[in-house]
Amino acid sequence: MKRISSLKNSLSLLIVITCAGFISCDSASKGTAQNTDSTAMAMAEAVVSGTGSDTTVTGQVNFQTQGNGQVRMMLNLTIPTKANSSVAVHLHEHGDCGEMGNNAHGHWNPTNENHGKWGEGNYHSGDIGNVELDAQGTGSMELTTDRWTIGDDTTTNILNKAVIVHSGVDDYTSQPSGNAGSRIGCGVVNQANQ
Repeated sequence: MKRISSLKNSLSLLIVITCAGFISCDSASKGTAQNTDSTAMAMAEAVVSGTGSDTTVTGQVNFQTQGNGQVRMMLNLTIPTKANSSVAVHLHEHGDCGEMGNNAHGHWNPTNENHGKWGEGNYHSGDIGNVELDAQGTGSMELTTDRWTIGDDTTTNILNKAVIVHSGVDDYTSQPSGNAGSRIGCGVVNQANQ
């Protein structure tokens, strides 16, 4: 009888341990799913400031991965001396704003295409376009694309690129950069805290 009681206790303990293992595994798999979801909603940002003392440039560019894998960009700029005009904005290949933005080098062009207008024919992955500024010198732009990712492979990853604001407008035809003028603003694209 004592032996049967001991066997029942052992069997009960085995059942409790097995159930605890299943619950633990289930919680771990749910944690993995949550991590995958947060990766799908990756965010990045660039804080834009002037490259020289002669022009005040401020801005914020936010990037967020959407549920379909595309990246949405929301850009806001303020350049009082450029009120009622437009300025060109591009992504440049290096996240370095030194030497008045020149350390950013050329337009980010991982697909080796000609410079052009975003969404029309050939264009660089960094050819964002012209931003119209109002009477206070404030302007914004939004776009969503599958040409960019946040932290994926080198042909699509926007992290550690520079957002460059030019003094003029992009003509969308001159090679290799659209004759957009000097670099008056710069910000580096970094992973954002979630």
